[in-house]
Amino acid sequence: MKPGAFEVESAGTRAMVGQPVQPSSADIIRSYGGTPEGFAARQLTPAILRDTDLVLTMAAHHRGEALQMDASLLRRTFTIREFARMLRVLEQRGSTQRDGTADPAVDLRSFWRELPARAAAVRHLTVAQDASDDDVVDPYGRGEGMYRQMEYELAPALLTILRFARTATELHNG
Repeated sequence: MKPGAFEVESAGTRAMVGQPVQPSSADIIRSYGGTPEGFAARQLTPAILRDTDLVLTMAAHHRGEALQMDASLLRRTFTIREFARMLRVLEQRGSTQRDGTADPAVDLRSFWRELPARAAAVRHLTVAQDASDDDVVDPYGRGEGMYRQMEYELAPALLTILRFARTATELHNG
């Protein structure tokens, strides 16, 4: 996947606006090759959601808060762990394939625009046995062990999403 293929932004439902990433989270981000420097927390608003193709949240209650701001995002808003499970189903079904459009760039843009609806269509196949399995623990103010738990819950889902994105992009680019 080439740099710039996606624009990822962050906003919180209870953000400490302007604050940097917590040191323990920054360490985890760096351990995966990320760069947390320059991050400043911002509050989620309807304006941020307005032109968003996909909304991924850390927990189901965050999903609910985003949908209260813009109910039209229902089929484009998921928890990160839920979305990763849906992508695994889509991948098993071969849903990373091109649709035959002549221009791969147009085809790829369409693929990504349509992906949230396709994921929502398999939501019923990916329902967690325990609703808390959709959530990633919020470690803020709860000690180092909770940051590790966040990593264990979040990292596999993010890696699933990134692998799906890479595979789909490679298939669409030829």
